[in-house]
Amino acid sequence: MTPQLICPKCSGTMARIEQPGAECYRCADCFGLWFNIGEQHRMAAWAEAVDIGPDELGKKLNHVDNIACPKCHTGMLRMVDAKQPHIWYESCQLCFGRFYDAGEFRDFAEYGFRDYLKQFSLTARS
Repeated sequence: MTPQLICPKCSGTMARIEQPGAECYRCADCFGLWFNIGEQHRMAAWAEAVDIGPDELGKKLNHVDNIACPKCHTGMLRMVDAKQPHIWYESCQLCFGRFYDAGEFRDFAEYGFRDYLKQFSLTARS
């Protein structure tokens, strides 16, 4: 059984969100999302259903970046998505989980998931 997770941004309670083959945790107060290592890619198809928080709230909390991992309590690092440098998320130095503020995951998944699908539709040049 997974212990109760506490949001690293606002100290709210995080609830487990499950989709086929993937899971994450969402804060009941600030709507931030926690993903175990690699789960953000498996959850991308459900980004609209999972990341339900208002963008404005996410932007307001984006400046809070001195946080500890909700799983292992290690300090997290501020990261910038290489393909979308306007997206700043936090990553755990030990377990490599990720935290996205409200609205960030929808933005991340919109680009990332489309690119993922594109790799299956490429044709060879003649």
